[in-house]
Amino acid sequence: MGTVKKIVKKATILGEMGFNKGGGNINWFPGHMAAATRAIRDRLKLSDLVIEVRDARIPLSSANEDLQPMLAGKRRVIALNKKDLANPNIMHRWIHYFDSCKHDCLSINAHSKSSVKKLLDLVEFKLKEVISREPTLLVMVVGVPNVGKSALINSIHQIASARFPVQGKKKRATVGPLPGVTQDIAGFKIAHQPSIYVLDTPGVLVPSIPDIETGLKLALAGSVKDSVVGEERITQYLLAVLNTRGTPVHWKHLINRETDSVNRESDDKPNYNLKDLLPKRRKPPSKSDMHYLEDITTEVQRALCTTLLEFNGNLEDEGDLGSLIDQQFEALQKALKIPHKASEARTMVSKKFLTLFRTGKLGPFILDDVSDTYPAS
Repeated sequence: MGTVKKIVKKATILGEMGFNKGGGNINWFPGHMAAATRAIRDRLKLSDLVIEVRDARIPLSSANEDLQPMLAGKRRVIALNKKDLANPNIMHRWIHYFDSCKHDCLSINAHSKSSVKKLLDLVEFKLKEVISREPTLLVMVVGVPNVGKSALINSIHQIASARFPVQGKKKRATVGPLPGVTQDIAGFKIAHQPSIYVLDTPGVLVPSIPDIETGLKLALAGSVKDSVVGEERITQYLLAVLNTRGTPVHWKHLINRETDSVNRESDDKPNYNLKDLLPKRRKPPSKSDMHYLEDITTEVQRALCTTLLEFNGNLEDEGDLGSLIDQQFEALQKALKIPHKASEARTMVSKKFLTLFRTGKLGPFILDDVSDTYPAS
């Protein structure tokens, strides 16, 4: 991954992303987040246990560095959410890594009640194991944007409402006045004897970004707005990672496979937006939509594989890798059927390619490298 690190440190990226040239923190903390930050810190002091939600695709990069000093002294469970999008062949090594750091860690899918119940069982066990005196225990959910806090809170609410139907009617259960707090804190009761409440997280805490590559990973996972970095820059980084890992070579079996999209005339192809094909609550995609998405995904994978296999340069050379990425943008434009003369072609390519990655259509990935942190067992 050394070449990728070189690429992300180029001066052009430094300028476009707004990072300090010395590799310091990214300079973009919205003013309205200050109140939310204070509220989270205040509630952390009152909480008996913290569920820290991270993105399973970036187990380290999605940690909020500003909160770590406070979390170090708290009972904590690290929930690696979106496990369905993360590489299961590597996930166990990350669990092993956190175990070695004496952190309780669980990979979850916040949309799965059974998965969330396992998390709540661990939370209850940790609290009942250590506390017998307190009549009321508070659990807080924290995490950087877009790691799935809201989905987790919603699932917890549904489970809590089933266990304690009365609070379901009130939507939220009031924990009651607490020392040092001017107003009641709302939460969901998940257990009795002792009474355990899961608190709502006030606001969204913007992550502190210690270096450029962490910022790019957060942007790729959607925790930093695309507009801060730019879709094209995020896509360049993703392509650099895929190429240096040799990922497209695993799609070699697709090169000779014919798909419906190859046989159908482009004039007969509806002009879909990939975002429109994502599952929706009321109107799920039709079979034709899904076939189209599968065809497009296969075309994209085939394009990246072909360009990498035909590449004669050195992936460790910054210039050669840059040239390969430029070729791949052209190949992706054809695969995604974006008009050649489109003024915003690279941006359109980037948006659709990122949608495929973020929804797991290109396969499961973990972008952080556990070998940099913990030796292979």
